[in-house]
Amino acid sequence: MPEGFPDYLDVDYTDGEGETPDDYPSIQDKIEKAIEVTKDGLEQYENPVVMWTGGKDSTLCLYFIKEVAEKHGYEVPPAVFIDHYQHFDEIHDFVDKWADEWDLEVIYARNEDVGQYVDEHDLEPGDDIEVDALSEHNQHHIRNLLEYEEDTFPFLLDTYVGNHLLKTVALNDALEEYDVDGVISGVRWDEQEARADETFFSPRHDPDIYPPHDRIQPILQFDEASVWDAFWNFVVPDTVEGYPDDGYVPQSADDLPNGLTQDDIPVSPKYFAGFRSLGSEVSTDKTTEEPAWLQDMENTTERAGRAQDKEDLMERLRDLGYM
Repeated sequence: MPEGFPDYLDVDYTDGEGETPDDYPSIQDKIEKAIEVTKDGLEQYENPVVMWTGGKDSTLCLYFIKEVAEKHGYEVPPAVFIDHYQHFDEIHDFVDKWADEWDLEVIYARNEDVGQYVDEHDLEPGDDIEVDALSEHNQHHIRNLLEYEEDTFPFLLDTYVGNHLLKTVALNDALEEYDVDGVISGVRWDEQEARADETFFSPRHDPDIYPPHDRIQPILQFDEASVWDAFWNFVVPDTVEGYPDDGYVPQSADDLPNGLTQDDIPVSPKYFAGFRSLGSEVSTDKTTEEPAWLQDMENTTERAGRAQDKEDLMERLRDLGYM
């Protein structure tokens, strides 16, 4: 970690305090703020990374990073992909393809101790993992930080222990290994109540919980509909050769213009297939047969297809470093 962190930074940790997406009424307002935050992040931090799940929010962040970096001569930071061993195969394929297409360095963050146990015991999601069989590092998190007292826990993301070990511990270990000082993250105010109070630059400086770093959050001000607005009118036209410059909203994977196919578009095929949120193959279902951007976003919840959406659990996990 750079000496003096975070003293060498000059960021406003209160920027965005008390705001909501309504404070950025137009798509132009939202984009301008995203560019401003992204530029400050690339300028201020010495060793940033961007979280990339293959989902729409983190891919939108990557778009802003690429645009700002190209315009101002910054390096595009590495992308961190948390491999929790329960992804849809299409997510891995999507990340591999677009990492190659966009010449991205990808850091694959894994809790390899848990992964090795799963492989050695040929576990399926939901099977039990013995706490005492894991490393001292993982046992410390389970016993001391989570205060979990059972002898086993299920190999599932959507549980307190499983989510923490497979996502947060994997992430924090990667941040420490790569001396990361800033994490560019695609969280939004409207996603969950636990994220509603976030600011554009959010400190994570407690060394007893995680490697000290800041969260840089350029798209807090977007809501689900405006994310898709940005994709079909800015991201895709700017990054896909042959896509209409003035944008086009497809009605299905077969409704892409100018002979383009779904494989040409930096939008996960799961969204075309009716998923609105991409969690894991175990706990995430499509909500309807319609593509995500055509669904009723005003009267239905974005994470309706996911098993885990409990605010008290999310709040506790975020306190320990979850996104």
